[in-house]
This record gives sequence, structure tokens and C-alpha cells, in this order.
Amino acid sequence: MGAYKYMEELYKKKQSDLMRFLLRVRCWQFRQLAAIHRASRPTRPDKARRLGYKNKQGVCIYRTRVKRGGRKKPVAKGICYGKPKTSGVNQLKFQRSIQSVAEERVGRACGGLRVLNSYWVGQDAVYKYYEVICIDPAHKAVRRDPRINWICNAVHKHRELRGLTSAGRKNRGVGKGHRHAKVIGSSRRANWKRRNTLSLRRYR
Repeated sequence: MGAYKYMEELYKKKQSDLMRFLLRVRCWQFRQLAAIHRASRPTRPDKARRLGYKNKQGVCIYRTRVKRGGRKKPVAKGICYGKPKTSGVNQLKFQRSIQSVAEERVGRACGGLRVLNSYWVGQDAVYKYYEVICIDPAHKAVRRDPRINWICNAVHKHRELRGLTSAGRKNRGVGKGHRHAKVIGSSRRANWKRRNTLSLRRYR
């Protein structure tokens, strides 16, 4: 086994003495830093490389933290007007994962970069910490590389805001097989609309 394989096996046992100590120290360090900051190198090089990271110009890592827990409804003094169904404030859950929120925040903060992927690096009582792999689409080292220059196309602007990254796709429920028959055609809503729209074409 290579070194990356050993690292992968270590991360599968997060409650071992070694990993508990490492993660505790890392979380302490991350807490002292800004909410979004550039990391000099990936904390988990094995995971980053599996998700498309390369240690080359034009590829960088941003580390971010997102508050854990559900999403409280942002209403003044907890007052929801209208029907009783809409009166909930506290036990509401956000439809997307915390990881996709982390990607979104980095994507907004670094508008000129493209978000490729992200992975978990730690969590404490208050925050979850993620590292986001970003690509600079204007860099010649990226534009000339046929394996990654697909991300330079204009259609990949702000992939993270449109649910096109790996974490975003999971939340959309897009997949293959009989379990995902209801989302064929990009989304549940598009699928329903296509099946329920009467299309009377001129030459039919």
C-alpha cells in the first residue's frame, strides 16, 4: 500500500486515539482562523487528490467553517404571520447539506475562481470545517491542460450555486437507476412539468 492508502485507512477510524487527538488539535487551530481563508496545502492530500486536486499553478485550497445544526427561520421576534402550518421557527432543516453551503460561501467570496469539489476536515460543537478545491480559469497552466480545462468554459461559472458540484448533486437527488426515475430531465419539478404539459406541435 502507498502512503495515501494508509492515510485513507486512518480516516476510516475517526474514533481511534490518534485521529481523536489530531482532529481535536486541528479544530482548535481552525477556530483561531477567519471563517474563509486560503490554506497553503490540503489537510488531507489523499482525499483532495481523489477529488481532482493537483499541486500545480492555478489550483488552490480554501478552508471554511459553517455553523452546525438546523436552520432557524429568520423572522422578527419569532412571529410568523399567516396559517398555523407556517408558524414554525425552530425545528426547521435546510434542504441542502452543510457541505454545499460551505462550497457556496467560498464561491461567493472568490468570484474569479471555479469550485471543483470539497471535503470534510473536522468539526466541533459549533462548526463543521470543510476544504474547498478551487481552480483559476484564467491561469495558463489550467487553460492548457486538457484534463481540467473543461472548467474554463462559461457554463461552469458558479457551479456551486447551481447544484452542479458533487455535494450539490446529492441534494438535488439526481442519479441513475429506478430510484431516480422521478428526476430524469434535470429535476423533480422539470420532470413533473414535462409529463403534465400538453404539447400540440404543428406537424405531429
